[in-house]
Amino acid sequence: MRHDTLLELAARRQVQLPEGLTGDWPPVLSAADERGWFRFQRLYDAARAVMSDESAVRRLVHEVAEDEAADGSRWLEIQIDPSGYAQWFGGLTPTIELVLDAVAQASAATGVGMAVVIAANRTRHPLDARTLARLAAQYNGRGVVAFGLSNDERRGAAPDFAAAFAIADRAGLPAVPHAGELLGPASVRAAVQHLGATRLGHGVRCVEEPGLAESLARAGVALEVCPTSNVSLGVYPEASDVPLRRLLDAGVTIALGADDPLLFGNRIAAQYEVARAVHGCSDAELAELARMSFRASFAPSDVVSAAIRDIDAWVSSAGSAS
Repeated sequence: MRHDTLLELAARRQVQLPEGLTGDWPPVLSAADERGWFRFQRLYDAARAVMSDESAVRRLVHEVAEDEAADGSRWLEIQIDPSGYAQWFGGLTPTIELVLDAVAQASAATGVGMAVVIAANRTRHPLDARTLARLAAQYNGRGVVAFGLSNDERRGAAPDFAAAFAIADRAGLPAVPHAGELLGPASVRAAVQHLGATRLGHGVRCVEEPGLAESLARAGVALEVCPTSNVSLGVYPEASDVPLRRLLDAGVTIALGADDPLLFGNRIAAQYEVARAVHGCSDAELAELARMSFRASFAPSDVVSAAIRDIDAWVSSAGSAS
């Protein structure tokens, strides 16, 4: 969500926002302990409170697509737990149908390919996750491309959600849970072993266990690496501490991401800037990061092929210019 949009919608709906969303932006979240995460969650929930009618949802999705297009994105996968919005839209099914329709309209208007990941919430009962897995299965092939697991990985162990992911798997939906951000390598292994993860939200702390990154690379498990958010939440003290280079050297497939631009202040292009300026990635390495992001996505094959052709053309022209 754009910060200006948040402020406008909050004023219109008379929603009282906490200081972290109304003062200097982006808010300061970094903390070496759980306070950083809890502050993030409190601000996230406050921002979500303005999304209580259809026009707000459609505006949010359209503006996201516009901003992604401006940053050069070709494909965007939006993750949503519809449970957080069902109270406003008459239940889980009307909520996801609204989001899918908004996504289709925004994609058509901006040219950015878009799809939806339905995600369960680790802090809710695993039975709720099964309900969401069935919902995701119902909309597989109709705009939903994967099933995820979000929120604080310190609350809700991966095995507790195995039955939900089995439902999604039987429906042909890939597993894309968050793991390896607030907890270490054991969380990564659990997500792969118990949930069948083929792509992990974050996963960066796999480097803390010798050989685990290489194991993920051999298994073809991709990582959504979000350098800015890792620093903002205190996962790493500095951008240079994010193990992007170690993951590349281990052969891990990486999809650079911005996580939550509203609270972390940067979109996707800024993550590539960090890769270049902080981690020393060359044009060829930036191009490969972009290719890997498409390969790790669930975009249609023609979208992936066209994007990779253009990435190849970019790196070729960059090499000629130098």
